[in-house]
Amino acid sequence: IPLSCNYIRIHCPEQAVFQYCVSYSPEIDNRSERFHLLQQHPGFRGPQKAFDSTMLFLPRRLPQPVTQLQSTRRSDGSPVTVTITFTRVVPPDDAIFQVYNILFRRVMKILDMQQVGRYFYNPKTPAHIPQHNLVLWPGYITSLQHYEGGLMLLCDVHHRLLRTDSCLDYMLNMHSKVGDRFRDEVSKELIGSVVLTTYNNKTYRVDDIDWNKRPTSTFTFHNGEQMTFVEYYKKSYEIEIRDLDQPMIVNRPKKTEQKRGGVIEVILLIPELCKLTGLNDAMRKDFRVMKDIAAHTRVNPMQRQEAMKKFVMSINSTPEALEQLTAWNLRLDTSTLMTEGRQFPPEKIIYGNTTGSAGDQADWGRDATREKVISAVNLNNWMVFFTQRDSGKANDFVQTMNKCAPAMGIQVNQPKMNQLRDDRTETYLRSIRENLHPQVQVVVVIFPTSRDDRYAAVKKLCCVESPVPSQVIISKTISNPTKLRSVVQKIALQINVKLGGELWALDIPSRSLMVCGIDVYHDKARGGRSVGGLVCSMNRSLTRWYSDVCFQSPGQELIDGLKMLLIKGIRKWHDVNNALPERIIVYRDGVGDGQLKVVAGYEVQQFEECFASFGESYKPKLAVLVVQKRINTRIFSAEPRLGNPGPGSVLDHTVTRKDWNDFFLVSQHVRQGTVTPTHYVVVYDTSNWKPDIMQKLSYKLTHLYYNWPGTVRVPAPCQYAHKLAYQVGQSIHGQPSQELCDRLFFL
Repeated sequence: IPLSCNYIRIHCPEQAVFQYCVSYSPEIDNRSERFHLLQQHPGFRGPQKAFDSTMLFLPRRLPQPVTQLQSTRRSDGSPVTVTITFTRVVPPDDAIFQVYNILFRRVMKILDMQQVGRYFYNPKTPAHIPQHNLVLWPGYITSLQHYEGGLMLLCDVHHRLLRTDSCLDYMLNMHSKVGDRFRDEVSKELIGSVVLTTYNNKTYRVDDIDWNKRPTSTFTFHNGEQMTFVEYYKKSYEIEIRDLDQPMIVNRPKKTEQKRGGVIEVILLIPELCKLTGLNDAMRKDFRVMKDIAAHTRVNPMQRQEAMKKFVMSINSTPEALEQLTAWNLRLDTSTLMTEGRQFPPEKIIYGNTTGSAGDQADWGRDATREKVISAVNLNNWMVFFTQRDSGKANDFVQTMNKCAPAMGIQVNQPKMNQLRDDRTETYLRSIRENLHPQVQVVVVIFPTSRDDRYAAVKKLCCVESPVPSQVIISKTISNPTKLRSVVQKIALQINVKLGGELWALDIPSRSLMVCGIDVYHDKARGGRSVGGLVCSMNRSLTRWYSDVCFQSPGQELIDGLKMLLIKGIRKWHDVNNALPERIIVYRDGVGDGQLKVVAGYEVQQFEECFASFGESYKPKLAVLVVQKRINTRIFSAEPRLGNPGPGSVLDHTVTRKDWNDFFLVSQHVRQGTVTPTHYVVVYDTSNWKPDIMQKLSYKLTHLYYNWPGTVRVPAPCQYAHKLAYQVGQSIHGQPSQELCDRLFFL
């Protein structure tokens, strides 16, 4: 199928580049001042240099290995010595990443774009959303890489969401609302969030709040001088701090961000000079907020393509920007990349007594509630808990269950109805404990409102303390009589899965195959343990799953406890199938490009050690695929007109990386905006499968997530592992009972 991508070819010569380190005496913090100090000297002006404030790249070698220049500061005319030291000759391939990315950053600045974090935005054309105190800066993501099809610039539309009030405004507002709980509430909101400093447009993660420090507190400057934060901002940025009694925001740079020397530096920020970015949980749950934001950010393929053409045109029509590229003999194509991909046909969906098609849109919602499930678990002994004001809704829910579940092959007995006198968390817990007995199959709990603490308490009781499958329903969900039937049908299917039932299946040709999904949940707000979730298939049709979790120390991405989890999973597979799996495919979610080698080495080693524990002769064929959702690649169907490619579209060349075995897969149909493909990187493979088979299996697995009668963005085991790790980390905060681990209790 003909496809277009958000990549623009770049034509460049093969040439080496000379790299220099630039230092200042005395030390200069202000980035723009560093540029000014270097550009005072004619030989270091103009486009034939790439400079990022500490590293200088030139297409020529300077006469001396060390060059010293005398410059003067703009603010007070004081002298500064600029030292330029030769470090190395950069070969052409390496030069691309370092030099040309710096060049494009300079081009963006010439186009009046401002860098915030890694991307560039235009603050002069913001979209204001005043009803929510939000503002959106439009911008572009640009990234230059060597791909299989050559050197290309990835370019995409991006928006930066900022709050219009400062962190100090937020703190003062919160203080007037909550009084004594002020510090707890502010910490809960700010810790884990990202703030933007207004004086240099840098972003920082909030790791803590230091309530004892003030802007009048002192710190040691680079040159050993003691100064207050008030003095520092006045001297460096000409900024007067108004509120001298505010606490300080703490940022602890990651190891990779720390300066050489191994000293852990803590960065202190002033709330008055910080703006919150992004959305908090309350905003994400607010339909109106999300709808108003989407009105500005949801961009269809045509609009995306137009934005990219406009970007290239703005470079080519701005002489200063064009001069930057021509000085290094670079030339941009005027249109985006055209290529060809493949599309898998719609999958056949197998139900209890018939088969159907997933269709062109990969959606079988109507059939899922009309046909019988593959494996039904009848509801013989179950309980419903609700408050007095929801008694009518609870009875309507049970009656509708009795009417619609049999059509799906599920027989439903009358449940034990438990009416509570109030909606306090303790009332729910006490009633469940008093009524629960070993024969109860599932507990249905109807909450009058959504409250995280109450939900977490019930889930912890039902998953850890007294293991029983549980279904929580917010009464608003079952309050509309016209929608009640379709809502209850979905709940009936969900309960059936939690009891160990199977809803639908696909044709999976491979025998003796075990598929695993791995994901990690980091509880950034609480700074607590991370949770690693592992989900393994138990049967040939990949419709039954075993799940387990392990806990890890804060900030640790890779699963150290993976080995023990996988051993338990393989044992469970053996119990069900009376043999060990001959082929194991692992889908690993939540890994960035920088950690691919660690996964390929460290985690694969854990797998190998795990296999060895079953005997020296046990050596199953293994493939490990990293699944990446947060990517900037966009793929468009090119005919009959530009649009979203259909589900099952695959691209495995041209825009894939030279040194990786990877492919892009579009598994979903979207009705609005632009579909985002999923990037699969095969980091280890002894399966002897052709790429086409691996891609087809990955696509099939996106059909098997039982919470949705359609395809999802990632293979079902990844989605299950994500849901498991999230629920344990967010709500359960403990090891789920092994009694539940052979069922999808966490859906």
